[in-house]
Amino acid sequence: MTVTTETGSVWDTLVGQRHVIDTLRAAAAGHGMTQSWLFTGPPGSGRSNAAIAFAGALQCPRGGCGVCHECHTVLTGSHADVNVVRTQLLTLGVKEIRDLVRQAALAPSGARWQIVIVEDADRLTEQANNALLKAVEEPSSRTVWMLCAPTVEDVLPTIRSRCRLVTLSTPTTDDVAGFLERTLGVDRSLASYAARASQGHIGRAKALAADEDTRKRRSAVVSYPARLTTLAACLRAAEELAKVAKEEADVQTAALDAKEKADLDAAYGVVERGRRPREYAPALRELEKQQKTRATRRYRDVIDRGLTDLVSVYRDAIALASGAPGRLVNEEIRHDVEQVAATSTPELNLQRIGWIFEAREQLMEFNVPPQLALESMMVALKAPGRDR
Repeated sequence: MTVTTETGSVWDTLVGQRHVIDTLRAAAAGHGMTQSWLFTGPPGSGRSNAAIAFAGALQCPRGGCGVCHECHTVLTGSHADVNVVRTQLLTLGVKEIRDLVRQAALAPSGARWQIVIVEDADRLTEQANNALLKAVEEPSSRTVWMLCAPTVEDVLPTIRSRCRLVTLSTPTTDDVAGFLERTLGVDRSLASYAARASQGHIGRAKALAADEDTRKRRSAVVSYPARLTTLAACLRAAEELAKVAKEEADVQTAALDAKEKADLDAAYGVVERGRRPREYAPALRELEKQQKTRATRRYRDVIDRGLTDLVSVYRDAIALASGAPGRLVNEEIRHDVEQVAATSTPELNLQRIGWIFEAREQLMEFNVPPQLALESMMVALKAPGRDR
């Protein structure tokens, strides 16, 4: 992921996070600076963006101007003293963290800080957490650790107690819509739709605003609640969601898989020599293993996003039934939401949201086969009193 600025400040990528910016700007200026940080906030709130912006401010002689060489290289991911660690696998293991700790102990090549940003600190294994603990507790004199996770509970207590906490909030719909208009140049109606549909997730909002296929896939998912009137319809919906998610995940991973395979072939001289050295086969097996794990995570992540969209429909139905003010998340399908609200109760829709969260837990925590988890969930969501 490359972070860019639009108006000449490292903080411009942070949407609706004024309190966070004030805290980090003061720390970069030397007020309340510490060397171990934990950034938390809901998905899409900009945890890693905040950490990268802060890294830019720490490396910048002007505290984050956004235009100097230091800011530019941090924001584009090429600064020699800023290491952003992200994984597309299910976990971050002890080997990766030990290598990171050794690198972090080195003196920075520049005049300021050696900065390590761990985007998925919630994915550290137990051994990886233990390997990281002492480095976070007693960092080298010019090393700064920045960990990112959804909540403080997702990080080992002994680690989070040694970090200064920065909590990001979900940006408002108006903040997100304004950001999309400024940065993508989309019209106000599309920006408003993407902001509402993303529920404050900046990356998701940008995808919805920029890509028609993404909008079509979401429209298909949010149409399910009104269609779950028979057992057959439930099974079809589960099959469709699993299939579409698999196709989208495959598209996302195919190009990266091909590049990694080409890089491996080049590293072992397979093309030039016309043969494979002995070391090539185990390296290829390890690469394919990592790619398979990454594909599994991406598939489940895409399904998880679809489940979040489903939740938004039932929340809208609860809002309608209770007369809550404001626009619906799914204003474009108000008729469907009204149908769901008319054929159920707020209590039932709260239960439905709980069943969706149970399905998410089965998928993400207990490795239940996606098709099975989705079928069970869709049947549970079925409209009451209809033919089974």
